[in-house]
Amino acid sequence: AVNGGCPCNAQLMADVGPYNMLLGETKDYSGGSQSFEQSNKTFSATFPEGFAFECLEVFSGPPNVLFKWRHFGPYSGTFTDKNGKQYKGNGEIFNLIGMCLAKVNEKLVIESLDIYYNPEDMIKPLVSTLVDTSQAALGADEGDGKTAGARGCQPGVGNCAIM
Repeated sequence: AVNGGCPCNAQLMADVGPYNMLLGETKDYSGGSQSFEQSNKTFSATFPEGFAFECLEVFSGPPNVLFKWRHFGPYSGTFTDKNGKQYKGNGEIFNLIGMCLAKVNEKLVIESLDIYYNPEDMIKPLVSTLVDTSQAALGADEGDGKTAGARGCQPGVGNCAIM
């Protein structure tokens, strides 16, 4: 589950793709409008030198393993937002920090992952340097106000659509 949303299984993650599942809908990224392949291409172009993941600190041991993580890499490529605008990285290291609760069984096999972070922390730094400045918004913020994040579903609602 992401940020307290509905759980998803490994097959759903494989079908939808990790970027789409974890980011969902934000002001500048639409996980619902991209395939696994499209999202992977988007972020491979954004981080052409790689986008590593590491565990920073473990707070508790089995069966409920709580840890702090970091996803990082040089932003040296080009990010394309959901409206087709392109933003060029300057090579600085991009850092995304979050928490995860991994529930494991007696054989230390992961049974569930609960991931917590702010999806806007992933996207907002990527949209700071517009390649074609003629695409810049004029006046007020052009966002549609629908920053759903990566909730996956609404608590108490019968369906668990991912986006």
